[in-house]
Amino acid sequence: MSAWPWDVLAAGCVLLAALRWYGLRRWAAKTRAVQARLCVLRQDMAVPRFYPDALHGLPAPVARYLRQVLPAGAVQVRSVTLSQQGVLNLRQSGECWRPFSARQTVVLQRPGFVWDARVSLLPLLTVCVHDGYVAGEGLLEPALLGLFALGAPCDRSKLAHDELTRFLAEAPWYPHVLLPGQGVKWQAIDGTSALATLCDGEVVVSLTFHFGRDGLVEAVRAEQRGRLVGGRLVSTPWEGRLSNYQRQDGVLVPLDGEVAWLMPQGRHPYWRSTMTMLAYQRQADGDPSGWGGKSTERRGLNVKTPGR
Repeated sequence: MSAWPWDVLAAGCVLLAALRWYGLRRWAAKTRAVQARLCVLRQDMAVPRFYPDALHGLPAPVARYLRQVLPAGAVQVRSVTLSQQGVLNLRQSGECWRPFSARQTVVLQRPGFVWDARVSLLPLLTVCVHDGYVAGEGLLEPALLGLFALGAPCDRSKLAHDELTRFLAEAPWYPHVLLPGQGVKWQAIDGTSALATLCDGEVVVSLTFHFGRDGLVEAVRAEQRGRLVGGRLVSTPWEGRLSNYQRQDGVLVPLDGEVAWLMPQGRHPYWRSTMTMLAYQRQADGDPSGWGGKSTERRGLNVKTPGR
């Protein structure tokens, strides 16, 4: 029997591996450029330390939550770096879960983030994804092997709204941004929920935060967030659930999360993850105005999580 089919297969695998290596190198360079754009806008928070008396006037469940997750006297945070492992559901209906790993950089003022992910479709076949909010603009770029664009929404204003919504929804990882004076406005709903509104220039987003019996954020909900369908963003109710709170560097944060579309036919989860690393970069602690910015403290944490 001729060996040529195996030779062709081997050559194809070598070519795919070479493309993957080249693509990931190019993607890494692109990631560094986007992160540089994000970090050049970074500012110190207006209030350098947190004290519980600053919570006066907030809705009761919000004040109770912030008092619980942030230690008194905590130094404010300028930026956050975190890593995740999880799965993505690639189907609009039904289930087709694929593993991903991601690293995310977040800047609290001016609000922004860059999520850099690798989604494994098959051995050697990877989709690279940039998802983010930088300088008031939304970012969503998937690319096969980091080389071949898979399409992205063209409605820039709607994309910016959706990405700032994600920034606000993920605030339980950096609850410092939810404090008074940091840009988020709170409106009471009832004893277990409150409406948060964040404005960045012309982009304004609102989310309902739901608090559990333990006082922690257990879910966030947006009545309209863009679901990508055929290259278009279709406004759809959206929900994120948070769990497995653990204290990291003094801050109580959720390590596990799940995100779902709330479809007419029922809830459709599409993202599940566990945080595996968290690092806060704190702002200067010597300047009472909080704008010194000459010295920072950076703490990296390898998060220990139980088996899923």
